[in-house]
Formats: sequence, C-alpha cells, structure tokens
Amino acid sequence: MAKDKRVDAYIARAQPFARPILTHIRTLVHKGRPDVEETMKWSFPHFDYKGMMCSMAAFKAHCAMGFWKASLLTDAPGLQTKNREAMGHLGRITSLKDLPPDKVLLHWIR
Repeated sequence: MAKDKRVDAYIARAQPFARPILTHIRTLVHKGRPDVEETMKWSFPHFDYKGMMCSMAAFKAHCAMGFWKASLLTDAPGLQTKNREAMGHLGRITSLKDLPPDKVLLHWIR
C-alpha cells in the first residue's frame, strides 16, 4: 500500500474534526482497492485506479468525497443527486456518522 506523503501532510493540516474523517476514507479506499495510487490534484487528495477513481477534501467546516465516474455506480441510485449543497457525492461530511456504512463505501470503491 503506497501512500503519498503529500496526502499525509494534507490530512495533518486539516481542521481537527476533519482528520479522522479523511483518515477513515483513505483507509477504506486502500482496503477496497489495495492497488490504488494516491496523488494530489487541484490541491486535494485523489485516488487513481485505471484513471481517476475518487477524491476527498477538507474545508473549514466540512469534508467531501466524490467518485470521478459516479454515473457508472448503477447500484447507487441517488448518489449523483444526494446533498448537492457540497462538492462531491456524499454531501457535507462533518463527522464519521455522516458517511455511509463502511460496507456500502467499500462496495462503491470496489
């Protein structure tokens, strides 16, 4: 599991509430897709697998996670329209409780 030190630094600089969220997302992405490549694009972490797969970002009061090709997740109706008040596909994430269950996120990642 190759980790990018720039992603480590991004998480370390994030607001305290965001660090466990970003760390959890990162862990799930690596668990679901062990051969994923971490990188920084547009100043926030991205995960590449045969092209861009997903990304995560932290802001002052919330985090976001999005899937680059969310339209291909045909078994995730509503993912594309859920909580469009924030960047990404999961709406405003302010705590770990705002994330879908790990089983669901892992399914989407795989």
